[in-house]
Amino acid sequence: MTDAISPTRRGAGRPTREQAEARHRELLDTALKLFLENGFEMTTVEMIAKRVGMTKRTVYARYPDKAALFLTAVQRAIERQIVPRDVLEDLDRGDLAETLEAIGRLRIGQVMTPDGLRLQRVINAEGYRFPTIFKANVEQSARPLIEFVAGLLDRAIAAGDIAPTDTGLAANAFMSMVVGGSVRAIVSGSTPTSEQLDRKVHFTVHLLLDGLRPR
Repeated sequence: MTDAISPTRRGAGRPTREQAEARHRELLDTALKLFLENGFEMTTVEMIAKRVGMTKRTVYARYPDKAALFLTAVQRAIERQIVPRDVLEDLDRGDLAETLEAIGRLRIGQVMTPDGLRLQRVINAEGYRFPTIFKANVEQSARPLIEFVAGLLDRAIAAGDIAPTDTGLAANAFMSMVVGGSVRAIVSGSTPTSEQLDRKVHFTVHLLLDGLRPR
């Protein structure tokens, strides 16, 4: 049975720039799905090209080899997980605990999406083969969030709300305590309810802040 033709495949003649970009995005998304389903070794360029309705020649015209296609597909997935600075700033309502809880829920919520789960599982599965993907995910997606949290903690120190501390380490502790544990459970298939998630985020944020309060 032949798959229905997607809007990006209709029409004759040279595709528009928008159509070409849409087809490229489709190629990368399809590639990432197949790499996750079958593993890097078992996934072939021919398999990816067939699934997306392209020829191998078309794929190889853009990517010299399978590894280059894989790394670009992962990079696209990472970019979709980056939280813009203005989104983080909108979560800052002046209350440190509430802001940290909102950031934690946002970050965990990203991982619970199909795109977020796919990225984390691909990194877990292929990170030993391509260690740069783990570093890229940390530097591009997690690092800006850590730096924003560190800024919030700097402000809280200046206001006397928490004791002086290494805010970079404290922000990393936030990511580990509030986000990391939930993310690992979600990636392994244990998806919390919204009530469970709210309770855990609230508990771990306050546990962290209790340890930072002036004595």
